Amino acid sequence: MHIWVDADACPKPVKEILFRAAVRAQVPVILVANQYLSVPPSPLIRAVQVSSGFDVADNHIVQSAQVGDLVITADIPLAAEAVAKGVAVINPRGERYTLDNVRQRLNMRDFMETLRSSGIQSGGPAPYSQQDKQAFANALDRFLAAAR
Repeated sequence: MHIWVDADACPKPVKEILFRAAVRAQVPVILVANQYLSVPPSPLIRAVQVSSGFDVADNHIVQSAQVGDLVITADIPLAAEAVAKGVAVINPRGERYTLDNVRQRLNMRDFMETLRSSGIQSGGPAPYSQQDKQAFANALDRFLAAAR
């Protein structure tokens, strides 16, 4: 099992939780981004820098992740591709994406994108909170416990 992280927009608290979990659970964590990332020295934690471009990091994650792995992302299209491949996905706020809910989220994302492109301002996501951090840590712990 590996944990793949869509690291370009991943909140720092999530990365810190993942670094601790990698050591505790002895699970490799791979952060994928189109920029240089500094990671703690550990044989279990590595960063992969991909070339810049639309969805290059997402494509790398989808091609690399296997059934039994976990993907961490807030990117709904990436989550949908990973879930369709049979890979578990959790977003940084602790929500687990499934075949049942990811299509709904993708439809909502597309609807909101249509509104934004027509000039309607919908605001962005709420700031990352302590409750989000705790929800993510709990979801990660549940996944790791079930994977053992």
